[in-house]
Amino acid sequence: MTANPLAPVWLSQPEDANDLPTAVWPGDAHRTPSGELRLGGVSAAELIAAHGTPLYVVDEADARARARGFREAFERECARIGTGVTVYYAAKAFLSSAVAEWMTGEGLSIDVCSAGEFAVAQAAGVAPARMGFHGNNKSVAEIDAAVEAGIGAIVIDSPIEVERIAAAARRHGRVQAVRLRVNSGVHAHTHDFLATAHEDQKFGISLADAPAVVASIRSHPGLAFLGLHCHIGSQIFGPEGFEQSAARLLALHAELLAGGEIPELNLGGGFGIAYTSVDDPTPVDVLARQIADIVAVECAGLGIAVPHLAFEPGRVIIGPSTVTLYTVGTVKPVTVSVGEPGAQDAALTHTDMTHTDMTHTDMTGIQSPTAVRTYVSVDGGMSDNARPALYGADYTVRLANRRSGAEPALVRIAGKHCESGDIVVYADYLPGDVEPGDTLAVAATGAYCWSLSSNYNYLGRPPVVAVLGGEARLIMRGETIDDLLARDPGIGAATRKAPTAQRVS
Repeated sequence: MTANPLAPVWLSQPEDANDLPTAVWPGDAHRTPSGELRLGGVSAAELIAAHGTPLYVVDEADARARARGFREAFERECARIGTGVTVYYAAKAFLSSAVAEWMTGEGLSIDVCSAGEFAVAQAAGVAPARMGFHGNNKSVAEIDAAVEAGIGAIVIDSPIEVERIAAAARRHGRVQAVRLRVNSGVHAHTHDFLATAHEDQKFGISLADAPAVVASIRSHPGLAFLGLHCHIGSQIFGPEGFEQSAARLLALHAELLAGGEIPELNLGGGFGIAYTSVDDPTPVDVLARQIADIVAVECAGLGIAVPHLAFEPGRVIIGPSTVTLYTVGTVKPVTVSVGEPGAQDAALTHTDMTHTDMTHTDMTGIQSPTAVRTYVSVDGGMSDNARPALYGADYTVRLANRRSGAEPALVRIAGKHCESGDIVVYADYLPGDVEPGDTLAVAATGAYCWSLSSNYNYLGRPPVVAVLGGEARLIMRGETIDDLLARDPGIGAATRKAPTAQRVS
């Protein structure tokens, strides 16, 4: 088989477009003998019959196992170097009351960054003492409510927050534990919007400014300085960025010890996952060992005790556990000139034109080779997964309702929104007989998909279903047209018709 020349260079044409790459899908995902996808023991057809599409499906056992595995790996490696660890689940990846219960049930704490996330975690029964509060612009009201409730720690993101948190601590007669977020200057190898430790960005303060801010923190009897915090970015595959960042943070940590005890060091999160078969993130147990060794070596060189460590994983736990189901609406083959700018999706070095079907004559009369890309449009899009539009993120897609023996065809999965950039999957291979009515499954959609979802074009946010042991339960209700109309005070209840109670898609 010859690959389509429009395919990106990283994407190989599979021998079987029905295969489910194990690194990308939840651990229990498999096909039945008839070819239907099953998640957590529940078939795609059962899930769609009950909840429609688009639909996020979370494998509870998979999510719990990843949370437990992360905690155990870092506990084991931190104990080996003579220290302890606190693992916070980064709620911004995806939060619901059920997910909060799973995470705390597996021994994790919760990291929140808004009053809303804080409220959901509290409603789920998470003790405020097991939470950390992030954010570059926490309001005075958010700070006050967190301190009053007994939040475990607040991450100071700018000098002005020192006074605000100290004032809240005085009002409520508390000693509030705080961390200071600093920018280590280490640039993670990721999208610019995901790299968060360089100096010219909204989060944290520079290493050079940190001593003065720490001195200010220590001047307030109502504040307890826990230590430094840094987050170098997201979707990071190896230890190199953590190594550089830890070295700089620990050098500052050692300097600050002259002014008093510093019990911990928070190295943040950003651990990457596989979205496609070519992604190769470092396994969590290996990464835990590597990071622990890095910290131990640096502390030994500085002649200081290894501090208690803290981490904030989100995507690496919830991302791979979740799949989004869609229904195909239209299938449209599009003939594209291979020489057209951008046509090859970064495959500009691809020279094999044997797959081309015809030639195209441009305005100069010169014929250029063409190839076919099949656009498959689904009933969701950038309103339920904004990451491809925001970051050019790649995903993996498969047929979920059947197995097909048709030859693989290069597809682009498009959403239904009125935007040319409304793409769900830029490039993958599906069986060439994909047709309207088919069910598609897009893998690894647990992180930042529901969290970033919107009502663009007045589509409702999809529901989220958890599957476990052959049972499915709704953990986030989907929005109906009535839900959307109810927010508009200019629309009276009497004007709503019965059919509007249906799902919005």
